[in-house]
Amino acid sequence: MGGGETAKVRCVAAVPCWVSLMARDLDAAKAFYGPLLGWDFEPGPDRFGPYVHAVAGGEAVAGLGVASGGLAIPVSWTAYFGTESADEAADAVRERGATLAVGPLPFDEGRMALAADPAGAVFGIWEGPLGRARRLDLPGAPVWIELRTPDPFAAALFYGAVFRWDGRDPERFEVNWEHDRVVLRAEGHSVAALAKEQAGGPAGMPPHWEVSFSVPDTDASLALAEELGGSAVGPAFDSPYGRVARLQDPEGGRFAVISKKS
Repeated sequence: MGGGETAKVRCVAAVPCWVSLMARDLDAAKAFYGPLLGWDFEPGPDRFGPYVHAVAGGEAVAGLGVASGGLAIPVSWTAYFGTESADEAADAVRERGATLAVGPLPFDEGRMALAADPAGAVFGIWEGPLGRARRLDLPGAPVWIELRTPDPFAAALFYGAVFRWDGRDPERFEVNWEHDRVVLRAEGHSVAALAKEQAGGPAGMPPHWEVSFSVPDTDASLALAEELGGSAVGPAFDSPYGRVARLQDPEGGRFAVISKKS
């Protein structure tokens, strides 16, 4: 989140506005994701341990960090949703029987919290400088965030209450049902979705937000990921949003890559 010599990350209320990886070995993560997604790296805020911004095309597109204090936590990507008030969002999480794990607390130029929804999917809350929704149409940027969960309608009710999806300006924000998903649209762009995990999905995966990064060629990126020590989580497939490959980095962190439909 925020800062650095690149463009500042702006908070967009109610939708994902940042993604961050918590790794065990930051150098190993940089060695994998840098070549795979074409990232350079810049120092980021280190209040909770080593942390860098991933930069693509001069834009900060993601964060990579290491937990401080030797905490043994799973390697995973987390999507952060923007909000006008981290405290109000945190209160809504508690009121709806979900788990608030961290915060809200000051971080960089804003405030953050970590939570898990009622099905157990982890997500972040970010209150920071406000801005307009941006869709970074460049390789290496996160272009699709999708919740894989047993009941997307129940999940939509939960997230809708936490981030006040109802009552927002319909010219700028929409929640629709399309392609068997609850889809969020911000300022004309589809930015996230909530979908039922299918039987053919990643085996043994609990409910989670899946982060997909843009690549020019999904199949080439899958092959490169394997060369770099990662692995495929099932074969590449065509979706309504492009060709997708679900991958696992060398430490077990799962994510996806997607290339545009030709």
